[in-house]
Amino acid sequence: MSIFIAEFIGTAILLLFGNGVVANVLLQKSKGHNGGLISIAMGWAMGVFLGVVVAGKFSGGHLNPVVTLSMAYLGKMPWNLVPTYVVAQLLGAMAGTTLVWLCYRQQYAATKDPDAILATFCTAPAVPNFWQNVLTEAIATFALMVGVLFLAAPGSDIGSVSALPVALVVLATGLSLGGPTGYAVNPVRDLGPRIMHQLLPIAAKGHSHWGYAAVPLLGPLLGGLLATALFHFTHLP
Repeated sequence: MSIFIAEFIGTAILLLFGNGVVANVLLQKSKGHNGGLISIAMGWAMGVFLGVVVAGKFSGGHLNPVVTLSMAYLGKMPWNLVPTYVVAQLLGAMAGTTLVWLCYRQQYAATKDPDAILATFCTAPAVPNFWQNVLTEAIATFALMVGVLFLAAPGSDIGSVSALPVALVVLATGLSLGGPTGYAVNPVRDLGPRIMHQLLPIAAKGHSHWGYAAVPLLGPLLGGLLATALFHFTHLP
């Protein structure tokens, strides 16, 4: 399997399970309605686990441009492959969230709350405040990336089950830091589904809140940069 196909499929799986659990919890006439944050955090964690299991052997299972940029910065992959990874991840995110829409079409038709519908695609703040929301996303991504980088470091001895520890870090991030902004911690996880929210024919969907879209882009990139710098500093010879 090529790197592009692996990242596309892995990211599609991530969004299928991640936004799938959000749809299950938030949409009307769904059996998981009102399942709560614990259900959502677990669904996202399992989406990461399955996506990394499928893609890991072929591409490393990044599923996130922040991880890809970190690996390139640390010299673990060539910079010229970064566009291939990022485009595959974006398209995979769009495909995965489209599968969620196909699965829940009747529930989308029964739901009249545009904010609930938007939340099944992309993130939104509990309290809108641009720079505070960027800070929250940066902190959450910093915590996630510190966990991922140190788990994957030589000598960590996590071997073939590396997807599970990473999934547990994602679970902890969602449960502990997901309240203020919905913990995008991944630019394509927000951007790809937001594009599909704009395009898909959902009667009561409202607008796609493009004014907020910079937050889940800037915050994760800043947090990932700081985490990578910390990891690099601690592993200098």
